[in-house]
Amino acid sequence: MSDELSPQLFNAADLPVNPRIKGQNIVHEMETSYLDYAMSVIVSRALPDVRDGLKPVHRRILFAMHKLGITSGAKFVKSARVVGEVIGKYHPHGDSSVYDAMVRLAQEFSMRYPLVKGQGNFGSIDGDGAAAMRYTEAKMAAITAEMLADLEKETVNFVDNYDGSFREPSVLPAKLPSLLLNGGTGIAVGMATNIPPHNLTEIFQALKYLLANLDASIEELLQFVKGPDFPTGGIIYASSTLRVAYNTGRGSIVIRGRASVEEMKNGKSAIIITEIPYQVNKATLVEKIADLVREKRIVGITELRDESNREGIRVVIEVKKDSFPNKILNQLYQLTPLQSSFGFNMVTLTEGGLQPKLLNLKEILEEFIAHRFEVITRRTQYDLRIAEERAHILEGLNRALDHIDRIIAVIRSSSNKEQAKLDLIAEFQFSEIQADAILAMRLQTLAGLERQKIADELAEKLGFIKECQAILADPQLVRNIMDQEFDEILKKYGDERKTEIIGQELDRFDATDVIPNEEMVVSISLRGYIKRVPANTYTPQNRGGKGIKGAQTEDEDYITNLFYTKNHNNLLFFTSLGRCFRLAVYEIPQASRTARGQALPNFLNLAGDEKITAVLDVTSKQEGGKYLFMATNGGTIKKTPLEDFKNVRRNGLIAIKLRPGELLEWVNITSGEDFIMMVSREGKSIKFNESEVRAMGRPASGVRGIKLRGQDQVVEMDVVKTDKAALLVVMENGLGKTTDLAEYREQGRGGSGVKVANITNKTGKVAGAKIINENDDAHDLMLISKEGLIIRTPLKNVPTQGRATQGVIVMRMKTNTDKVSSLLLIPHQEGEKEGNLEEIAPALELN
Repeated sequence: MSDELSPQLFNAADLPVNPRIKGQNIVHEMETSYLDYAMSVIVSRALPDVRDGLKPVHRRILFAMHKLGITSGAKFVKSARVVGEVIGKYHPHGDSSVYDAMVRLAQEFSMRYPLVKGQGNFGSIDGDGAAAMRYTEAKMAAITAEMLADLEKETVNFVDNYDGSFREPSVLPAKLPSLLLNGGTGIAVGMATNIPPHNLTEIFQALKYLLANLDASIEELLQFVKGPDFPTGGIIYASSTLRVAYNTGRGSIVIRGRASVEEMKNGKSAIIITEIPYQVNKATLVEKIADLVREKRIVGITELRDESNREGIRVVIEVKKDSFPNKILNQLYQLTPLQSSFGFNMVTLTEGGLQPKLLNLKEILEEFIAHRFEVITRRTQYDLRIAEERAHILEGLNRALDHIDRIIAVIRSSSNKEQAKLDLIAEFQFSEIQADAILAMRLQTLAGLERQKIADELAEKLGFIKECQAILADPQLVRNIMDQEFDEILKKYGDERKTEIIGQELDRFDATDVIPNEEMVVSISLRGYIKRVPANTYTPQNRGGKGIKGAQTEDEDYITNLFYTKNHNNLLFFTSLGRCFRLAVYEIPQASRTARGQALPNFLNLAGDEKITAVLDVTSKQEGGKYLFMATNGGTIKKTPLEDFKNVRRNGLIAIKLRPGELLEWVNITSGEDFIMMVSREGKSIKFNESEVRAMGRPASGVRGIKLRGQDQVVEMDVVKTDKAALLVVMENGLGKTTDLAEYREQGRGGSGVKVANITNKTGKVAGAKIINENDDAHDLMLISKEGLIIRTPLKNVPTQGRATQGVIVMRMKTNTDKVSSLLLIPHQEGEKEGNLEEIAPALELN
């Protein structure tokens, strides 16, 4: 190596001595420089201030619009004008970063309460970017005025801009806790923040409570703050996770988009997505669903359409007729961003915007209250100073008017304005400010009314000064003002939540997590079509109505089973051949009131001639139950322990060994000490204690319950659990009545029974019967005919009569051939009108 390239030439000891050059350890220099850079990113770019919830770029955008006068009541201006103002005076960065920040402030799907109102293309939830800033226009949103209110009253500190040529606020006065209302995200150096948006009404209710109870716990505040409220809606599944997040500042919650299953006109079902999780790209979501279908990871989807428009999101996913739409929906939650998580990391700048810190919910609210306390105090100090200055001038004017002749004489004798000022000060001991005001006073002030105005204004100012002094002397008065401001904000901007919160956590994927546990009416037709319909679809009507269309049945098909349940309940299906199957209610396709439903073999492994004859809701009835009590149409009964049906295979279990010619028709849960009531088609009934029937295994055939004559058959078997009960009987031609069970004596099992009704050609045979308990008065009676007509009427409309009577008309048949097929008791829903069927039924049939 030559001497010219020798490392010795670069030895620091050989360099000439320069007093301005100082040695520095490179490790120390790198550490110091990197920390300075990190703090610059943290404080000046990435993290929001806890007081106004804004990053510097957002604060500068709003301040620039404020200085330009682009308020919510002004005209829209080009976005480029705002961006130019910001980067030219306050923000030493590129125009794209400023414009991107302003675009986000205007996006309704990004901000819960947008601070900028945009006109033009400001991007979409599909990830489309905004148009160039030369094309779009913007102005402040109405709510933004609350962020800048009292800015000119020295409420906050102003600092020099990047080159010292302008002044900008270090923080905004902010009547709104924007940090919680709109949330915030940011990635700094060594730390990050992720704060979700919240509902304004809930946050201000919590602020008011904390203001009145400064030692309130976070648990108390959570009475008001239910959880995040995202602009895109959705459903949050959380309970303890939310509490952890709000108590510590860190945590994670699960968000699911809102989706429902609807029946289409062609009989197929469709999954309709109307809301998606926060910060999820809709176009990416749709593309992901399409990929999963192509890869056959999700089977059963036939068509995928995005029908979203300005009115809102609507993604339609059609599924095959024989598919389970709720299971497909569950797969969508599991495999796509339709279910996402949001991680709390509430890091924000405190101590005047200089110190990053992880805060919990209460600490953030306390910081905002402290900020508003300082703003109100400084505003009051400013108003006091201005009032005192004005009062000082008014006192001088008032005193001058009392000596106006001498004042005029002094001014006239003075050689010039400056001399006149000095003479007034010397003669009357006015201050310089008062003397200037007197010299500027107009002659019209000498008028009597004008003099009175000065006196009135002085009195008003002196009163205002006392108010300000009282406020500054009493912190409680400052808090009272703050509370009044909170009330005003609530009144002007309070709104309802967009995001629903369900207080449960999702430890696993389960269809019950995405399906509301709504009240349902499940119906099964003779030909084996099943569906579920919301119970509130059927509006109560007066007794004697003709009913509304309840199902679209084919010729010779009619409803045979109709019962009330809930989505999350489990059902045991008993077949005419004595087998048992198990199915959750939500797995049954939901359909419209007039729809036929779907064939049962799609859900249950039925034989060709096998029909569902009894359905039992084991979820709602198993409390206190020990046995399943069964009855056939031939009068055979059987009692089997409920435990024997705890695990039902997909292919079903044998429930009873049937005798030749008989079919299993009724199954109910009993305690072992109940009474059994059986009613026959020819109007006979028998009541006996179930203790007369011993428990048998599943393959057993059972024993005789009632002795039938000729072609008579059993039409109802029910359980009596109280002495204060009645028997409801409905005949085929729509007549019905109730009779106290006291009129039915207890008999031994296997007898012929006693008369239950006076059977005539007018009444027809007995169509069905039900035990009415003392708490069933608040129920409605629902009847359905073989031609598919349904009527729902309060049970109290059916009169109580003796055993041998015919009853009254409960449902009028539209045709001579139509007959009552089945009946059901469901809880009465308050608030629903008992309309006149003659008026409302025709309109309902057209729906």
